[in-house]
Amino acid sequence: MKYNVKIGEQTFEVEIEDLNKRPVIARVDGDVFEVSPEVGVEAAAPVAAPAPERKRSAAAAPSSTDISGNVLVAPLPGTVVEVFIKAGEKVETGQVILVIEAMKMKNSIRSVRDGMVKAVLVNAGQAVAHKQALVEFAE
Repeated sequence: MKYNVKIGEQTFEVEIEDLNKRPVIARVDGDVFEVSPEVGVEAAAPVAAPAPERKRSAAAAPSSTDISGNVLVAPLPGTVVEVFIKAGEKVETGQVILVIEAMKMKNSIRSVRDGMVKAVLVNAGQAVAHKQALVEFAE
């Protein structure tokens, strides 16, 4: 199934392979995403996390998780349910660093860069706002 999805002023072509398989595979303007909705939850507008094997080209659309300077910010509001890293750890691009639950869907938040974690600014159970700082990276 193909859809044209407009977010703000940008329109994306989204192709969904099989809505009944898990994870759901979606292609957004050529980039592949895996979406894993919880059982029994309707997913009208899932937030996709990039598949680990996906490589982003320089011309690709910006990541769903934003980084401002050396700070990774929340791509959506929700509740932090798991944190997989701590200060002083090295992380790689694409590594799941925490999980945010929003509207009964768990969203894996992945590192958008390689580097050393300077500080983890949130804890499990904490509510976070859109664009709230989650992780600070060392220079």
